[in-house]
Amino acid sequence: MSIRTTHVGSLPRTEALLKANAMRMDDPTGFAEQLTDAVDEVVAKQRSIGIDVVNDGEYGHATTQSQDFGSWWTYSFDRTSGLELRPDNVWDTRVAKSGADGIVLTGMNDRRDRQIFRAVYDDASAVHPTTRQRPQAVAEIDYIGQQAVAADVSNLRHAMEAAGATDGFLCAIAPGAASRIGSSHHADDEEFMDAWARVLHQEYKAITDAGLVVQVDDPSIAENFDQIDPEPSVEDYLAFTAKRVAALNTALEGIPAEQVRFHLCWGSWNGPHTTDFPMAELAELMLTINAKYYTFEAAGSRHEHEWEVWKDVALPEGKVLLPGVVTHHTNIVEHPRLVAQRIGRFADLVGDQNVIASTDCGLGGRIHPDIAWAKLDALVEGAQIASKG
Repeated sequence: MSIRTTHVGSLPRTEALLKANAMRMDDPTGFAEQLTDAVDEVVAKQRSIGIDVVNDGEYGHATTQSQDFGSWWTYSFDRTSGLELRPDNVWDTRVAKSGADGIVLTGMNDRRDRQIFRAVYDDASAVHPTTRQRPQAVAEIDYIGQQAVAADVSNLRHAMEAAGATDGFLCAIAPGAASRIGSSHHADDEEFMDAWARVLHQEYKAITDAGLVVQVDDPSIAENFDQIDPEPSVEDYLAFTAKRVAALNTALEGIPAEQVRFHLCWGSWNGPHTTDFPMAELAELMLTINAKYYTFEAAGSRHEHEWEVWKDVALPEGKVLLPGVVTHHTNIVEHPRLVAQRIGRFADLVGDQNVIASTDCGLGGRIHPDIAWAKLDALVEGAQIASKG
């Protein structure tokens, strides 16, 4: 059986698209035209390489920088009412109220990984800086992104038809991740997550009603662990995370699981990641999310060994794994035979029909474009080798 290929979402932006993004408020028509052309090009390039399940490169998620680790999240700010930018509200400050469990998330400065490797994180040449403003909810939130998501859908459908692609997906944020901006209006985290579930359901439905798959991005269910100090027990953290999973399942109500991909990662910053929560503890909870497909990091050196988790965790019938077999954490382009070996580990455990080869995370904005596309070449060649056994 042929192993199919995909990726997690973000792909390198062209200089023309970055410039158009920067001017999108002053020239929305010009930006819209440039965006349509850029999506046509990026889908055609994915198909020419041999990627089976394509997307728009997340080009509809506005970014003006070639290095942008946050557009998967920040795009949602323009599509949600009730938010207000606060000058003193930045990424490395405390980001959430406590809920009924009393757990409080902290900011980047308080990450336990950062506390251990303070000198590394304080060196901007070693770790991508994260200090920047973020909004806060100051009123009830609502979805105002109808035109934006409609453009995403239209651009991807148009590009897929032109390139002869049959399977496509668009990315969207999860309620648990979105709620980390904090709120001065809502009573606690649980109430704020419920509000985001109502908001994001509209975006998910707009994507799936168009016949596309929605990929829900939620690094928070793994990444939050590093932002809780003191370190919680496994049981307490899973209880905390179960509430985020419940909010996501609420947002997915009425949407067929066959049209849902869930993406899990431990954050894409290039730090040591010594305090990452183990996949072995999280896998079964992840599988309760109402999705058919699950994408996760499996190629980075901190998580490659976790393919062994699937020796002990049974994959439910009808579920499909999309393990990362090339990573954004290194500029080294993986050898296709190594990629094939990584694919084979999963296929041997869950069946090749239940594996689609993918990337650890989005490649756009994290590594040089030439390296990103070379990694996708290696991904496809590795899948071809694995398919031959």
